[in-house]
Amino acid sequence: MDDSKSWREETATMFSHLIVAYIFIFICLGLIGLGIILLFLMKISQNKEQQLREMYEQKHHDYFVYIQTHLEDEKALRLPPGKLKPLERRVIQDKYMEWIEQFKGEYRAKMIQLCRDAGLVEEDLKALKSFRYGRRLGAAYRLGGMRAGEAVPALLQMLQKGKYNSLLIIIARSIAKSAQRPEDVIEMLRTLLSHGKPIHHLAADIMLETGLDTSGLLMKLLDDQDPALVKVGLVAMWGQAVPEVMPVLGRLVGSEEKDVRAEAVKLYLSSNPTLKDETIVQLMSDRNWEVRAAAAKALGPLHAAGSIPLLVKALQDANWKVRHSSAESLAALGEAGFEALCQAALSGAGIQREAALQRIELVMEKKQEHSAIEQMVAYNKKRLIHDRYFGVKQQPIKRMPGIAAVGGDYTA
Repeated sequence: MDDSKSWREETATMFSHLIVAYIFIFICLGLIGLGIILLFLMKISQNKEQQLREMYEQKHHDYFVYIQTHLEDEKALRLPPGKLKPLERRVIQDKYMEWIEQFKGEYRAKMIQLCRDAGLVEEDLKALKSFRYGRRLGAAYRLGGMRAGEAVPALLQMLQKGKYNSLLIIIARSIAKSAQRPEDVIEMLRTLLSHGKPIHHLAADIMLETGLDTSGLLMKLLDDQDPALVKVGLVAMWGQAVPEVMPVLGRLVGSEEKDVRAEAVKLYLSSNPTLKDETIVQLMSDRNWEVRAAAAKALGPLHAAGSIPLLVKALQDANWKVRHSSAESLAALGEAGFEALCQAALSGAGIQREAALQRIELVMEKKQEHSAIEQMVAYNKKRLIHDRYFGVKQQPIKRMPGIAAVGGDYTA
């Protein structure tokens, strides 16, 4: 009797679990189906919006042509005709912003003023106060595109309150584009770097989008007490001709911050056509391997033939990058540098010999890459030096295709 009762209880329990499992499966299928329906609806909505955008662009084609042909007029540009729908207004705004990015000087100023006259700046300033983050982010992007300087304080607050993610980059770019004071750009960079992420190159790229005087901004960054800001300034200097900052750069070569010193040395070496002997010795014996590697790499292009002994010694450096850069520069210093490389490969030992042999092998393999006469002459001189130290290797005879062999035994 007890066994029958126990069996019935187990069966009831099993069926109840089975029902729960079925219910769970049906709920999952329902959610999946709902998700698919939502995706279809979103796709349909996106396609419809794209069609409307194309229609509005076609509708206002003549107005866009008018803007382009009347930019040089002294009088203010006319606003778009008629009462505009929200999406229609956004299409026109996007076109304004596209031209603001393309134009410079007076043309850009006229387009920015047109955005103000059309009420677009005021509209997006209100949207910055929205409860929805997505709407605030869209407004921040557009305000940057319109170079709205009055939006910078609100954008800085938005940047400071947000957690670090890719969306913060949108806000930072908008601040850089809209800023009217160097202090605003520096505050933006300070906030962006406060998250401790290695984004100095990205921050420099954002900073260079500003319309402010770049040289003055770089001077402020390089004089700042924050090493992160100094590094951003150094990175931003690549490709920038700013003579005013060269004295500051010379000072930063001796900075206590490793990253700052390494970046400053790279810039210093790339911008100085001649270096004093004591400066070369100091850089080649720096405690930071990045500084030693940067110095070794620069000595070849600078044609500093007097530094050959230092470069040969650096072939024994504990860091492989320093050894590699030293061997590369020796190979670039003509016959004298290549002969020193051969001597190190023949008489050296361990890592010094290995670094020298590796570079010699690379140089000898580049025969087919030389097309100019000067390059061929330089290569042949190095080949003679190589053969003097390591002997002549017998090259296999290559038969030219399509040419019959001449000679041989014809007595048969």
